[in-house]
Amino acid sequence: MLNDAEMLRYSRHILLDEIGELGQKDLKNSHVLIIGAGGLGSPAALYLAAAGVGSLVIADFDTLDVSNLQRQIIYQTGDIGSDKVVLMKNRLQSLNPEIRIRTINQEMDEEQLLLELMMTNLVLDCTDNLESRRLINRACVKAKVPAIIGAAIQMQGQLMFFDHREDDSACYQCLFPDGEEQQLNCTNAGVLGPVVGTIGSLQALEAIKYITGVPSGVKNKLKLFDGKTLDWQTFTIGKDPECPVCGQKNECSY
Repeated sequence: MLNDAEMLRYSRHILLDEIGELGQKDLKNSHVLIIGAGGLGSPAALYLAAAGVGSLVIADFDTLDVSNLQRQIIYQTGDIGSDKVVLMKNRLQSLNPEIRIRTINQEMDEEQLLLELMMTNLVLDCTDNLESRRLINRACVKAKVPAIIGAAIQMQGQLMFFDHREDDSACYQCLFPDGEEQQLNCTNAGVLGPVVGTIGSLQALEAIKYITGVPSGVKNKLKLFDGKTLDWQTFTIGKDPECPVCGQKNECSY
């Protein structure tokens, strides 16, 4: 049940037919893992904490650099040099002291990630490199945990959602087979801050919709955002039966 303080805090959610009190209780009982506390993770974590997601786990192993402040809106200049997960936890707890927040201040291997997924309803992949995305994808497929994936570079963004509980779900590997994705990142190619914020906010939106049972318009799709024109392109992603991660000839070793 929601107490009086929660009914007041989340009153604008509760007024929505799509969420209501039952949906808000679903948010309160949910457990979300956010991997990456940078430009995507900052708005995603803020919105999920504000929305009342009951248990958030924040995973990152980086410290804050001055160059991060152009887009990682959860941090302040005085935070430079400190661990991002510690800073993020303090900010989120200040925003909403009613939720539980746990941090993982190290790089996780596949075994540790699989253990975390045993306690998780949903993963937000807010990382910025190909190796991490592939690791998270393999683990989510193995554990059958849904994943909402965001990416942004220069003035373009990407949004994807794969529900690995469903047998016919595609996965990140289906979309980007080995060797078929450019390894650009913010460090070597640049990125416009609001583009990252747009994608991170939409990851939070899709997470709230998933938890409360609102149908997704992103499942098994790739949404491409053009920050110059504000145009979107949508591509349906079919499951690849030959995919080495989720296909019938699964070649992954766990």
